[in-house]
Amino acid sequence: MTAISRWPVPALQDLPDDIRARILAVQEKAGFVPNVFLVLAHRPDEFRAFFAYHDALMDKRGGLTLAEREMIVVATSNANQCQYCVIAHGAVLRIRAKNPLVADQVAVNYRKADITPKQKAMLDFAMQVAAGGYAVGDAEIEALTGHGFSEEEVWDIAAIAAFFGMSNRMANVTGMRPNDEFYALGRG
Repeated sequence: MTAISRWPVPALQDLPDDIRARILAVQEKAGFVPNVFLVLAHRPDEFRAFFAYHDALMDKRGGLTLAEREMIVVATSNANQCQYCVIAHGAVLRIRAKNPLVADQVAVNYRKADITPKQKAMLDFAMQVAAGGYAVGDAEIEALTGHGFSEEEVWDIAAIAAFFGMSNRMANVTGMRPNDEFYALGRG
């Protein structure tokens, strides 16, 4: 079996109770344990912080749709060459968008994807944040508000792109391997 990380992956029974419970809940819902949970469990305090921020950004209701949140992850993860996140979040996007074609299009080149002009503007901004957030200014934010995004939605787009920039880098450094199960999710 191919390793899922360059660092040791703790056994489930050796994890703190709260982390073990979180992983078991994910396993019950998904039918498997996404490798990100096992890899990040190597450092329990960071695991807790990571997933607290992840959940605050990705499970939020209102504003951006859950599918749009996943689009941001998939597009920026592709730019950051993060195989784990493109594969894993591509699967989630297929499910949340109920459209495997769009998920694959966004994973390869969102500029040619069958998405709305507003969503393309959202992804253009997310890519600016991912590639060089230091250059984002009023004009870029005004372009988004001109497409109908609220200030809070602009914050969410930026925060998701920035958070997954960190996540992409850690996934690449750890050698995080996508679960085989992700490849078939949302395709049937």
